[in-house]
This record gives sequence, structure tokens and C-alpha cells, in this order.
Amino acid sequence: MDIQFVERNGNLIAKIRGEIDHHTADKIRKSLEDEFSESTAKNIVFDFAHVGFMDSSGIGMVIGRYKELQKTGGRVFAINIGPEISRIFDISGLRKIIPCFAGIDEIESESGRGM
Repeated sequence: MDIQFVERNGNLIAKIRGEIDHHTADKIRKSLEDEFSESTAKNIVFDFAHVGFMDSSGIGMVIGRYKELQKTGGRVFAINIGPEISRIFDISGLRKIIPCFAGIDEIESESGRGM
């Protein structure tokens, strides 16, 4: 598992590579918390382009970031979700609370329209 961060237009993009499971979810959460606290970003964007598997620990980690950002008026988004992660978002109900987009440009376009 590898995670890289990019800050762009108020969004902290977390580019995750590898599986998000009980072995990695806590490391991702900690890295996100550390990076977010040092950034000026308001939102977190999970980039799932290179994630092929996510278990319930990963779902919990994403929901945890959602709950934390709700307190400050921030939002959580997902981009580049492939078929396997899309299925997990559907089954778990994540799609109902985490908007999914094709890429960061789409989020920024929507944000410009009052999202």
C-alpha cells in the first residue's frame, strides 16, 4: 500500500495504490489525518484509480473521514472508482453519502456551480 497526497483548490487528494483492508486502513487513516491537519484543504478526495480491493475496514475508514469532515463543513468525494470498488460503494451504501466522480476536474466543475 502506498499513498500520495496532492492539494488542489481546497481539496486534499489521497491517491491510494494497493488494497484497503484491515492491514492498511489504519495506516491510511493516520496518514490522512496528519496530512489534512497540515493542509489548508477543506475536502478530502479519495482517488481509487489503483485500488482493486477494499474490505469493511476500508469502508469504516472512509465513513470516519466523512463524519470528521461533516463537523467542519468539509466534504468527502471519490474519484476513479473501478468496477470492484463501485460494487463495494453500492453494496455498503457509501454511494449514498460519498459523491463519486470520474475525476477531480468534474468535482471542481460541480463545486463552481454551488455544490
